[in-house]
Amino acid sequence: MTKALILSGGTVYADPWHPFAETSDRLAGILRGVGIDTEIRDDVEDALADLSGVDLIVPNAAAGPDSEKRAGAREGLLAYLARGGGVLAVHVGAAGLAGIPEWEAVTGMAWVDDRSSHSPVGWASVSVHPDRHPIAAPLKDFELRDECYRDLRLSGESAPFVTHRHAGTVHPLVWVRPHGTARIVVDTLGHDGTSYDSREHRLLIERAALWATGQSPDLAG
Repeated sequence: MTKALILSGGTVYADPWHPFAETSDRLAGILRGVGIDTEIRDDVEDALADLSGVDLIVPNAAAGPDSEKRAGAREGLLAYLARGGGVLAVHVGAAGLAGIPEWEAVTGMAWVDDRSSHSPVGWASVSVHPDRHPIAAPLKDFELRDECYRDLRLSGESAPFVTHRHAGTVHPLVWVRPHGTARIVVDTLGHDGTSYDSREHRLLIERAALWATGQSPDLAG
């Protein structure tokens, strides 16, 4: 059975803004619904140090402070990526993972203080581009209650297939990108549990997880 590990904000990986326990629980329910055996851990660096048997990591946590465990976490992550492990990085988890410097190259994004921002949490309209990737093939434009990131530092190698428009500018929200043999999906949505009340967002997560683990996204319900 495919195994996923949700790296959830808690203890030193929490922050004042995100209900990580709530969103990690919602994510776990979605993944289990498509037959993925899913574990949630909030000891992020310890979990990263040994990813044997894991097929998909789902970072959903703040970066956390400097730690003597960081070297082991970095080594474990890089070994996991080198063997082609899947990644589904969610919301703030895409912006930093245990302070590992290579993480920006993995997700293709960084939050830049004094430049990056997001909309207030509320109803947002997002555009889906089904011709850009198989994950998006059955999806249509939708609305959900969330916050949308803007003006991130982005890598041109990313292929966005969900976007939103603000003040005449289109900002990417969800994309895939290459990283050796690893399959990387970044979903910057998912601020709190109400984001996953959206049927379309749940379907997007299902399809992203299946694709990132080398399965057909058409297995999603």
